[in-house]
Amino acid sequence: MIKNATTEDMKTLTLCLNKLVLDGYTEDFKASDKGLLSVQHEKTYKPHQIHVINFYRFEGASDPGDNSILYAIETSDGVKGTLVDAYGPYADLKVNKFMNEVDDISKKDVSGDTDR
Repeated sequence: MIKNATTEDMKTLTLCLNKLVLDGYTEDFKASDKGLLSVQHEKTYKPHQIHVINFYRFEGASDPGDNSILYAIETSDGVKGTLVDAYGPYADLKVNKFMNEVDDISKKDVSGDTDR
């Protein structure tokens, strides 16, 4: 769960990323053909090794190219970080493929209640 988050804290991608970093989600993840790559630790995770704590969608006011999704992720060995992708026609196919294989995805509202 994201600590002490309000709807205002999570209104834009930048504000949300900043809040997640303050909460310890400091790793940058990137999807690859081999799995989810931890950029700083240079380690690759398989779908069963990650838990998506929460995810946030952001819509551009006038440009569909501004649509994005942010995943807050914890790995089985305790690494916490984020993965950002576009969604819609600009989505990264590697991210989409990987996330479709992840079983452990939670969606919580800012109060921490699960909304699956």
